[in-house]
Amino acid sequence: MKIVFIGCVKFSEMALKQVLQCSEAEVIGVITKKFSSYNADFSSLEGIAKEKNIPCLLIDKQPEVQMEDWIKDKNPDVVYCFGWSNLLPQEVLNIPRLGVIGYHPTPLPKNRGRHPIIWTIALGLTSTASTFFFMDEGADSGDIISQEFLSVEDSDDAGKLYSKLSNIAAIQILQFTRELSQSSYKRLPQDDSKANYWRKRTKQDGEIDWRMSARSIHNLVKALARPYVGAHCLYQGQEIKIWKTEIVLEQDDFSHLEPGKVLKVETSSLYVKCGEGIIRILDHEFTNLPEEGCYF
Repeated sequence: MKIVFIGCVKFSEMALKQVLQCSEAEVIGVITKKFSSYNADFSSLEGIAKEKNIPCLLIDKQPEVQMEDWIKDKNPDVVYCFGWSNLLPQEVLNIPRLGVIGYHPTPLPKNRGRHPIIWTIALGLTSTASTFFFMDEGADSGDIISQEFLSVEDSDDAGKLYSKLSNIAAIQILQFTRELSQSSYKRLPQDDSKANYWRKRTKQDGEIDWRMSARSIHNLVKALARPYVGAHCLYQGQEIKIWKTEIVLEQDDFSHLEPGKVLKVETSSLYVKCGEGIIRILDHEFTNLPEEGCYF
């Protein structure tokens, strides 16, 4: 089975390496980027393509025009598109006889749309799913070919959940690639009545507002942990990255104190009053720690 592979993030790199291990699969082309200004987990697949002697198309501008002719020339049976921020036009989706397979780490049809790992953790959800589907002109709306559910633990930050999803997806890729090659796969249509769409996040969404509860701030910090850009707060006119926190108290006896007050400073950490509760900042980019009693 001949495959053209599209992707440009760390997940794409894992998935491509997994596909290359499938005896049923022949990767005849790779489409990727040389750099990205907006994918925090960016990873070009050019190096793997060169190492394996696979033709590689580096996308710059007008990706749809470049892709269509290039993929037509390769004439693949299927296209795998894992870790690509642009929707593919119908002209591209129509090229492979088996279709184009995409990936979304949520329990589709729920939670379609942007930044799925970040929203999952920021909203405090306790479960999610690793979902592969046949792409159509909509966003994450095509028939499902493989879906595995998993729990989201309180100890999971973005990096840990990213890794858990990747490990599950690696197994799924081997399975549905085999099924596609043997024509034994199944398509499960999504129920659009159960769908919702997560919006695109902005830089402002990553700014800590100390009027938020300790739980909400803790979830936000976990959601934007590496490989993402990090949550941030403002201090003395500067943007300070916050990478790790812990909740000291969700409810407290300090309701008479204003949110954002620094209650205690230790060697490399500090305790801050929130709208509800107290949070301890453990990993941060303060050059000099704020003093006890000061405010954010």
